[in-house]
This record gives sequence, structure tokens and C-alpha cells, in this order.
Amino acid sequence: MIDVEIDADRSIRTVTIDRPETRNALSIEGLEALESAIDDADEAVIYLHGNGPAFCAGADLTAVSGLDGDRERAVEFARLGQRVARAIEDSPAVVVAGIDGPARGGGLEFALACDVRVGTPDSTYGEPGVTFGLFGAWGGTVRLPRVIGEGDALEFALSGRAVDAEEARRMGLISRIEAEPRTVAEEIAANASDTLTVLKRRIRDDSERATQERLEAQAFGDLVESHADDINALLE
Repeated sequence: MIDVEIDADRSIRTVTIDRPETRNALSIEGLEALESAIDDADEAVIYLHGNGPAFCAGADLTAVSGLDGDRERAVEFARLGQRVARAIEDSPAVVVAGIDGPARGGGLEFALACDVRVGTPDSTYGEPGVTFGLFGAWGGTVRLPRVIGEGDALEFALSGRAVDAEEARRMGLISRIEAEPRTVAEEIAANASDTLTVLKRRIRDDSERATQERLEAQAFGDLVESHADDINALLE
């Protein structure tokens, strides 16, 4: 489900979300495995990508349906996803997202937690949860306006629409469009690792994230409770 490959010569850890049959959607076990793959890194750069025709579809809907509309379990699920996103954001390594195909919901939220986002010409981006009564609750409401600005964040999240690579670049969702996103990870890894760590720490300096994430998780729990039937209908 989560594969790790280490290029010791370049000090790059490649983390692959490997569930192509589900567009790399993540279950609870997948989230925990991804967190471990990030936390265990001592390389200067982590390259995060998906296997197959998608980067990551976000939460496995079977896992969300399995919450059975239980608000407290839904809050715990949101908090787990937030914890993984924090592991990405707080890692001493520079984390580069290589996005090919769809990045949706929680998949987009994990990309937002990465330090650098590089999309292929075929990459697309969206937060479709609003179309069935939910929203991504893995830190997206905290990071999305910070990355693209409040106006674009509101329109993008409230419409539920998907955008292509060119529009994502204009909005600031991604910084570059490359046929081979890994080359950007290799460019970064060629620099002094201690300098990379210091630069990331200083640019990432943040405050009050924890309060925002707690409120986000609670709102997600409320919606899972009230839309339980709608979520189950998606699997029929």
C-alpha cells in the first residue's frame, strides 16, 4: 500500500502510494503506513507520488462509510489524516509532491502539506466532497487559503470543481509543471541538506494551526453524522 525506496547517493526517499485500483485512496491502515514512511525518513528530500493514473483520491470511501455516521469516530478519522499531514509539513526533510493524474480531497490536502508541489501536464486538482455533503478535513481548510489566498480558496472549495495543471499553476496550487516531477526533487537534493532544513523551518514557521485543525475535525464529524445515508449511497 505504501512503498519506500531510498536513493542513498542523492539522499532522496521515494514514498509511493500504491493502490492504483482505488486511485490510491487511503484507508486507516494506509494513513498509518504513510505516516511511518514520512517519520522514518532521515534523507534530505522525500519524493511523494502515486502509482498508476492518479496521485491520490483522498480518503477511501469505504473507510468513511464504515464510520456509520458516528461523530466521534469521524472526528478521530479526521484527526488521523491531520496528523499525517502534519508529519509531512513538519518533517525535517523537504517533501516534494509529484502529482500525475487526479489529486482529490485528502490527496490534495496531503499535497498542500508538502513543501513543493510539481504537477505533470495531465494532473488535475479538486475538493469534490462538498458535492455529497462533506469536505476534506485533513488540514485543507487551514492550508488551502494560506497557499492560494482566501478568494480562490473559497470559490474552489465551495464549487467542488476540478482544475487542470495550468489553472492550478495560476492559482498557486502547484509551483511547476513538469513531465517528470522527480527531477525537481533531484534538483533540491543537490543542495546542502542542513541549509534545506533551516530554510524549511524558517519559511514554515506557523502558529495557531492546532486550534484551526481541531475545529475542522469537529465540523467534519458533524457532517459525517448528518450525511451518513448520503455517504452509504455512494457505495451502492
